[in-house]
Amino acid sequence: MFAGETDLKCPYYSDTWLVRFLRPCKFYPENAHQLVKRYYAFKLKHNTFYENLIPANEKNIFEHDILTVLPTRDQHKRRILVIELGKKWKHTKCSLDEVFKGCVLYLEAALLENLTQVGGVVVIFDMDGLSMQQTWQFTPPFAKRIVDWLQDSIPCRVKNIHIINQPYIFNIVFALFKPFLREKLKKRIIFHGTDRKSLHSYLTPGCLPKCYGGTMEIPRITGSQWLELLNMCDEEYKGKHFGRSIYHD
Repeated sequence: MFAGETDLKCPYYSDTWLVRFLRPCKFYPENAHQLVKRYYAFKLKHNTFYENLIPANEKNIFEHDILTVLPTRDQHKRRILVIELGKKWKHTKCSLDEVFKGCVLYLEAALLENLTQVGGVVVIFDMDGLSMQQTWQFTPPFAKRIVDWLQDSIPCRVKNIHIINQPYIFNIVFALFKPFLREKLKKRIIFHGTDRKSLHSYLTPGCLPKCYGGTMEIPRITGSQWLELLNMCDEEYKGKHFGRSIYHD
């Protein structure tokens, strides 16, 4: 199928690369073929965000330390991405577009792992301290881009999105995203507030830090440490190699 594509250049000769798209499509080749086309179409449509997108060029998002991947997987062997867009987020110094690019960098690195390709990922949005000024940073075009990316354009199983510590004004933010959500993704978004028992019914305490009622003893990896680790993947981000992972299973 790829050999017949005249306008699409991709490393279809690499089994390691191909399997990244086959796994989330349950090895239906036609579906995987369409996913690849959507993956590249999204990058082309939003090329201003993807041009020269490597960790070394996005130091600011890592220095603000509002994105991290927890050092342990959940009970289903899924990676856990934590995004803190409340009191830790200095929106005048770090834009939502930078947050988006940081998420892309983390996800592309995670998808080098076979275990993540199979098990997928979960996301925790910690909205503790979200202010009205921060709320106004969200726009319908931004919301649509994020939803299009999650629903149609990434070779990844996003199993759940957990919203925690959200204040009432978060309803304004979610209202921007809601019109673009299809039922499948909408059902995977769970609101917990400060109810840790509710969160633990999806993610066991053993895979969560103490601030989320967990018992995990491994220290959080800081943004600067993540930048150092992700810099090891520069060649993968540039599309020259496939399959090396900077994570440890």
